[in-house]
Formats: sequence, structure tokens, C-alpha cells
Amino acid sequence: MDDTTKVLLRAARGEAVPHTPVWFMRQAGRSLPEYREVRAGIGMLESCRRPDLVTEITLQPVRRHGVDAAILFSDIVVPLQAAGVDLDIVAGTGPVVASPVRTMADVEAIRPLEPEAVEFVAEAVRQLKRELGPTALIGFAGAPFTLASYLVEGGPSKHHVLTKALMLGAPDVWHALCTRLADITRTFLRVQVDAGVDAVQLFDSWAGALSEADYRRSVLPHSASVLGSLSEVPRIHFGVGTAELLAAMSEAGADVVGVDWRTPLDVAASRVPGKAVQGNLDPAVLFAPWEVVEQEARRVLAEGTKAPGHIFNLGHGVLPETDPDVLTRLVELVHTV
Repeated sequence: MDDTTKVLLRAARGEAVPHTPVWFMRQAGRSLPEYREVRAGIGMLESCRRPDLVTEITLQPVRRHGVDAAILFSDIVVPLQAAGVDLDIVAGTGPVVASPVRTMADVEAIRPLEPEAVEFVAEAVRQLKRELGPTALIGFAGAPFTLASYLVEGGPSKHHVLTKALMLGAPDVWHALCTRLADITRTFLRVQVDAGVDAVQLFDSWAGALSEADYRRSVLPHSASVLGSLSEVPRIHFGVGTAELLAAMSEAGADVVGVDWRTPLDVAASRVPGKAVQGNLDPAVLFAPWEVVEQEARRVLAEGTKAPGHIFNLGHGVLPETDPDVLTRLVELVHTV
């Protein structure tokens, strides 16, 4: 199907659209009872390796909510495991790495990612493309900094102390690690693009822990090397707590800059001139009375008009306790405003 019919792609390019496109980060997940049903007894990483299951989970929010995009169901550590890193996703904790990366020898032990090792992802994309019709399919991956943080810390971290210590104290090891991770991420996204995704999103979930100077020196070149290799599809770049990094992140090569709920979209648009924006309703607002949800959504839509293009989303992922009916109603609102 001609992608000019896909409203999300038109908005990403700053073109005229019949309505503001909308999708939600973590739209396929624990907020949906049908997701909990199909995932029952199946581990996260195993779920990501089964194309039929990936296809079903990815399609669930499209069927239920009528969103303008599906995002491939996966996890940012999938390519790391496929490259031979010993890790697991522990319920209630997140990714846990068996042998954290601290030295150049540790970096050199990380293998390149072979496309054949993630063929299950390509197959899921092909299946989804046959089902989605005019709904765009977004591929995704974790950015080098966020992947590096998991590898260095050994798991999730609040303060990223070991990550920053390595970044600042052993820059040769740090840049070698991020170069390796950028290669893995490029391969992972290239597999998705070649299989047919319409756009990609690079998640730098933890980049907001950095100063702009540290981001520019130690992170920006590696994210740019990933995004610069995918210019044939719209590219979205998102991080949390990145208000002071938006200008720098926009320089990494994305067409759309994702904005969390802390920064009004009109302010964000002024920091990323010429770029479309994505966001940015606070996920917690969805627990307020509907009149509050509507008021806040209309505010976000009004602020989004200050950018060349606007893709409505939350400022982070859907929280597990969210009422799915509120999301459905929100999509209907966004499509009619």
C-alpha cells in the first residue's frame, strides 16, 4: 500500500494530515486483558522470539483502540541476547546482565549481531504488514547509551553511577562499547526496515540522566551513527527527562523528536525547529476524570500545532493499571479535534 495513505508518516514528514495521528508507547502490554491472556506462562524474551505471538500482541491495541500505528512488540535487550549477551528479564526488576561490562576485554567479548540471529523479528514484521493495511508499523530499538547503561550497571539503575564513571573515567572503553552497541542497533533496525516497517523509534530511555555537555561528547555521535543509516524511513527519537537535551537529540538525525510530559510541546518545538514532535500527555492524567483527560489532551493538541508535524502520544508508556476504555476514548477525541 502507498505509504502516502498512512497519516502518521505524513505527520512525521510535516505534511498536511486529515487528523492528528495517535499511538501510545507501551500500547501493547499489561493494560490489556487480551495481552495478559496470551502471555500467561510465557516469559518476556520467549514472547519476543515467537513471530505469531509478536504479531498477535502488536495487533491487539490496533484492534481495540483504532490507533494510527502499531509498534513492534519486542524489548530493547532482544538484540543483545541475540548477539550472545547472557541476560534475562526478571519480573518486577527488568533486564539483568550476568556479567556486567567494565573493561575493554568485556567490550571485545560482545559479538556483532548477525541478521540471521533475529530472523524471528523479520518474520513478525512480514506477518504484520499483511494484516495492518493503512495502519503504520513502527520498528524500534534501544539507543546505545541506554543499552550501555544496562550492560555496565548489570541491570536497571536510578543514578547510573557506574555508567557515568566508565563514561568519564575510561572514555576509550566507553566509546568502544557504544560503537559496538551502535553496530548491533543498526543491524537490528536494518532487519526491521528491510522486512517492511514504515518508521522506526530509537528509545534513549535513560539519556535524561546526562548533562548536555556529556550527552554531546559521549552519546550523540553514537545515536547519530544509528539514525543516519536509516534515512529511507521516518525516524523518531525519544528519551525521558530530556528537556535540556532536546536540541542535541534533534541533531542526531531523527525526523520526529519525542517529548516527555514535563516540557510543553510548543516549548519543545522552539528547541527543535523544523522537526515534527511526538507526545506528550502525562500517562497519569488517564486516571483522572474524563473532563480532565479531555482538557489536557486538547491542550497537548493545541501546543502541537506549533511544530511542522505532531504525532499525539503519551509522555512515556501506558501504565499497567490504565483503563483501556479511556485510551480508546482518547483516540476518538484526538481524531475529531
